[in-house]
Amino acid sequence: MIKDNQKYFNRMHVVIDAFVIAISYLIAWVLKFVGPFSENSVRSLPFEWYLRLLLPIIPVYLVLYYAFSLYTPKRVQGRRLELSNIVKANTVGILILIGYIFVWLKEINFSRYVLFLFYVLNIMLEEIVRIMIRRLLRNIRKHGLNQKHILLVGYSRAAEEYVDRILQNPQWGYQIRGILDDNVKSGTTYKGIKVLGRIANLMVILPENRLDEIAITLGLNEYYRLQEIVALCEKSGVHTKFIPDYNNIIPTKPYTEDLLGLPVINIRYVPLTNTFNAVVKRLMDIVGSIAAIIIFSPVMLVATAMIKLTSPGPLIYKQERVGLHNRTFMMYKFRSMEVQTKEKEKKAWTVKDDPRVTGIGKVMRRTSIDELPQLFNILKGDMSLVGPRPERPFFVEKFREEIPRYMVKHQVRPGLTGWAQVNGYRGNTSIRKRIEYDLYYIENWSIGLDVKILFMTFYKGFVNKNAY
Repeated sequence: MIKDNQKYFNRMHVVIDAFVIAISYLIAWVLKFVGPFSENSVRSLPFEWYLRLLLPIIPVYLVLYYAFSLYTPKRVQGRRLELSNIVKANTVGILILIGYIFVWLKEINFSRYVLFLFYVLNIMLEEIVRIMIRRLLRNIRKHGLNQKHILLVGYSRAAEEYVDRILQNPQWGYQIRGILDDNVKSGTTYKGIKVLGRIANLMVILPENRLDEIAITLGLNEYYRLQEIVALCEKSGVHTKFIPDYNNIIPTKPYTEDLLGLPVINIRYVPLTNTFNAVVKRLMDIVGSIAAIIIFSPVMLVATAMIKLTSPGPLIYKQERVGLHNRTFMMYKFRSMEVQTKEKEKKAWTVKDDPRVTGIGKVMRRTSIDELPQLFNILKGDMSLVGPRPERPFFVEKFREEIPRYMVKHQVRPGLTGWAQVNGYRGNTSIRKRIEYDLYYIENWSIGLDVKILFMTFYKGFVNKNAY
């Protein structure tokens, strides 16, 4: 039933996409030759010529949408990935169209503005339509329709986490019918999901239930049975997937290699270990830090004057921090506290209404002005514009024992701002949540993500309510 519904939905989606492509193309023509862009426009080609070209455009674009997985059912797929695929498909499509018109047909009178407007409009309208379809499907699924029925094989921590996510997201449209396990008593329930019996009962249960998927959720101590259970599941002819019970070890997106047919899974994938990626990021840091130093130089001059006038001591405060490959460096900040001994500095973070913080220091900490000298750390190569925030050696030694995977953050340069910071984990906040966001950044680094974080840093402002 689900498969039939999916086929029907895909057909409807293709029809809708064909309509959107046609509408985008026609609107582009109207905007150029009739609407706001029509001033001084010369119609070198008749409308019928443009209309005839629409006939090959629609099937070519639909094939591209299929090639870029826009018709693949992904109930939990994020909008960002879908939008990325829409942009990719349309970019390839417009390049094919340009080649066909200007190289193959050699029609130099075709309007470039129409092509540009069609490219932009089609991306926008396709994304709007998909958002509407996504919302419609989620509402339908919340009311118990268009559901996928799943059976779990193996009671484990992975099974519990899977159940948790399914129950928290009814819009995904999954219904868990039960769990089979050899080590847990039949009738045991977890959040309303019941253990139905032993794994061997799978062949008895399958003919009696209309299942859409089987999820293998064995515990780590039962992986020796994996081949046997996969074979048993595949005999049923039902789609089978494996949910590993080692997500605290292997990242969400593991880096896999093919070693002459032998699959190798790397425990941690760090894109910045790639030389090209590292060079690109370093160039961005150099250019960005120089530009920022020039832009913020008036602010830094005012800050130095205020520090000098309000508190005796050095203008710049240097503190040892742990950076790339666990190497220490001296991080620069504008001094925002009274001069202290090294022993007092090490004792703890600053707290609310800390008497050590000067009057101007409170303002600088709240607005992150005290961090601006780190632009020179970035220029030197100790830090990056974007990355996990560095900690003092004392806290690194403490957290490495208390927080799993804490030391992974030192596989990249520390940053002036980071993914954790723009998501609210700055100052006196959960260190564990901060590490979760840092690990996501490390494993999913891209130039686009760096640009997004920098944009979010400016958009959300530099005021830090957790800075004391």
